Amino acid sequence: MDSLSYKTISANASTVEKEWVVIDATNEVLGRLCSQVAKILRGKHKPSYTPHTDCGDYVIVVNADKVKLTGNKMTDKVYVRHTGYPGGQRFATPEDYLSKKPEFVIEKAVRGMLPKTRLGDALFKNLKVYAGAEHPHAAQTPKTIKLNEIK
Repeated sequence: MDSLSYKTISANASTVEKEWVVIDATNEVLGRLCSQVAKILRGKHKPSYTPHTDCGDYVIVVNADKVKLTGNKMTDKVYVRHTGYPGGQRFATPEDYLSKKPEFVIEKAVRGMLPKTRLGDALFKNLKVYAGAEHPHAAQTPKTIKLNEIK
């Protein structure tokens, strides 16, 4: 009998096709940028998305130092860390990090949007963030995309 048969295709490590993507963070709002980056890293923009597999693309974010935060978040938002010693709680604002280590702000936001599992750790390794406009991944021939092109 000749009839159409539709089967659910579950992607695995050998069938996934990964691409390299460059996103420019100049004048982009931090949360909106990072949610799109997390979606691409996870692979949710692909029709072959499989929740338990790393089927996303490699993402290169350039100009991380030019990202924006809305409202008063640049001075009011606080990142808290602990040194591990008594009384070792340390506080920093995005303004502090953007002047010293601008990659951290984007990495921290994207990290919070990924699964808190081994899969999330593997996905996070596919993210490359650079403060300036240059990146060392030209050999991978990444394609540049704009955030408003992502659905």
